[in-house]
Amino acid sequence: MTAQPTAQPTRTASPADPQPPGDTDAVLRIRDLRVDFDGPHGPAPAVRGVDLTLHRGEVLGLVGESGSGKSTVALAAMGLLPDTARTTGSVTLGGTELVGATDASLSALRGRRIGMVFQDPLSALTPVHRVGDQIAEAIRTHHHVPRAHARRRAVELLDLVGIPDPAARAAAYPHEFSGGMRQRALIAMAIANEPEVLLADEPTTALDVTVQAQVLDVLRTAQRATGAALLLVSHDLGVIAGMADRVAVLYAGRVVEAGPAAELFATPRMPYTMGLLGAVPRLDEEEDGGEGASSTRAEDLSTRPRRKLLIPIPGSPPAPYELPAGCAFAPRCPLADAACRTAEPALLPVGAGRAAESQHAACVQADRIAEHGLTATDVYPQPAPSAAGSVPTPAPDPDEPAAVLKVSALAKTFPVFKGGAFRRRVGSVYAVDGVELDLRRGETLGLVGESGSGKSTALMEILGLTAPEGGTVEVLGQDTRSLDRAARKRLRGEVQIVFQDPLSSLDPRLPVGEIIAEPLRAQGADRAHIAARVPELLRLVGLSPEHADRYPHAFSGGQRQRIGIARALSVEPRLLVLDEPVSALDVSVQAGILNLLAELRAALGLSYLFVSHDLSVVRHIADRVSVMYLGRTVEHGPVERVFGAPRHPYTRALLSAVPLPDPVRERHRERILLAGDPPSPTQRPTGCGFRGRCPLYAALSPTRDADRRARCEREAPALTPTGPERAAAACHFTDQP
Repeated sequence: MTAQPTAQPTRTASPADPQPPGDTDAVLRIRDLRVDFDGPHGPAPAVRGVDLTLHRGEVLGLVGESGSGKSTVALAAMGLLPDTARTTGSVTLGGTELVGATDASLSALRGRRIGMVFQDPLSALTPVHRVGDQIAEAIRTHHHVPRAHARRRAVELLDLVGIPDPAARAAAYPHEFSGGMRQRALIAMAIANEPEVLLADEPTTALDVTVQAQVLDVLRTAQRATGAALLLVSHDLGVIAGMADRVAVLYAGRVVEAGPAAELFATPRMPYTMGLLGAVPRLDEEEDGGEGASSTRAEDLSTRPRRKLLIPIPGSPPAPYELPAGCAFAPRCPLADAACRTAEPALLPVGAGRAAESQHAACVQADRIAEHGLTATDVYPQPAPSAAGSVPTPAPDPDEPAAVLKVSALAKTFPVFKGGAFRRRVGSVYAVDGVELDLRRGETLGLVGESGSGKSTALMEILGLTAPEGGTVEVLGQDTRSLDRAARKRLRGEVQIVFQDPLSSLDPRLPVGEIIAEPLRAQGADRAHIAARVPELLRLVGLSPEHADRYPHAFSGGQRQRIGIARALSVEPRLLVLDEPVSALDVSVQAGILNLLAELRAALGLSYLFVSHDLSVVRHIADRVSVMYLGRTVEHGPVERVFGAPRHPYTRALLSAVPLPDPVRERHRERILLAGDPPSPTQRPTGCGFRGRCPLYAALSPTRDADRRARCEREAPALTPTGPERAAAACHFTDQP
């Protein structure tokens, strides 16, 4: 598989335009692909001269920021772009030209010779048809086989992709499947006719890390079963590192670097690729001062080694109708010079050998980078502290309690009703059923777990500042069960939240200055204080006070999240709850927000309760971590201890499923794939709620280990200390490897 410049039919190959060896087994060739969309400013070029080659049985990873053209390339290859798109160039599937082909011709190829796995399986599946019937339809569209035969084949395919009880599940509707099961069903449909090429467009974006690992394993199985070439589009560099043989990096609609995955990740030669890799928080990162060097006691915060800042790429990608002269990345590139701004560089071989199969980069500085062995930290120096770094750290109040948040045995259930006019309660959803949290002054506590584990419900119970249904919640030393209305209002100013989606959390009808001032007005601040505070907050989060009159739509995603942080800080809280604050952002923007949060915590003495499904982000920013499963806390402790030597089998599975952006390390790691999905929260389990998916329980012999199995089945494990520094795990066998 190659992703490099190749010879056009009308001219002879040259060193700058090589013809790769072994090209005879290429199943999909994309040559000079260009896609323009009609827009208010005229034609907007989304893809600008992309050349790619997919070889039989190989995986090509396509990466880049949002708007780089990744999905457009995949959709153009399938002929699925809207009428507003104008496509030129060539896409050949085994000698058949797809660009300009009729809809009837494309329909005969889609699903038979080329299949696609879409990002959102719920939208891709028809909600009113059974899953098995939809797979059978894909088979019968291209093969004249009896309906019964197609249904049997659909069941076989569901079994191949790991759907439990496939015969029964084939009769279910899409809404009765979990997200991971829907994506597996979509993969089954894509491989139903054993296509030559599979296109997967962000197939794991909306999935939990454990489900993501299952889906990627299914993709590998499906590819082996069909021998298909796979074009994998993903923003997750860890996923690409674990799956791809070759990688192509897109920026502003062009391939700017390409080559074998191991080489490209180890020695990137284009500053944009280096920036993407430098912006990624890694699960295996170390702090300044070495692994395990940090203290987790509140009184030692002043001596805690500072974590390395991530390397954000400055600026934003250009709009398609505002492409600069020369290299499109030059306005953001620290190495750019006059030559970079004169002409757009071609994609040329770089490094030793300069062979056709070697690494390629579209960069004037590529040879300089290779010659001097420059790394991301050489190209992008460590970010200078923002305005937050100039804010003096407030001295701790000796009367302020060390425990900013303490949650014990927290429980919350929701009723399940049945019936229409005469509704009756028929059960309960045990959303939270035993959460334990302990957050000290100046700490960051990461809260992790799969979707449905109860993280969001626990947050709402804490932020409500009311008496919980069960257990206790203490905020800044005050038990929420005993708060009166006035005390609750005062405490609300001490606890603020930053939401996941910055656009939907900001009122589009108000300028950002008014949005930031709103909490101050709610707390009764006077006009003079508000007028002085808003510019101060904008500077604090790295924005210009001159932009206070702009509306949210005029800002980028990262800037909107900075506005959300400024709003939360306006009333000078001591506890900041961050609910997936970077999950909707590109990796380069995410790095800037994480750096800002680290600086603000140090400058303002804040405590963070940080909720995220991305364990690499939690590893980077948190001091302590709490792991939830089925509404309960199953392990907590210092990040170094929990991530370095997890004691609960669920934590081990979560960590093993997190991909590393390193092809060599990623492909030699031990992987723990959890069976199935979490049980329904409508049934309170007896014994250990994790045992149905637990590798330790599954390994116990029914005869030799009967007593141990019985203990898991009958006795719910309590959180048991596993060492110093407030570490504990809820497992009967925490000493097991």
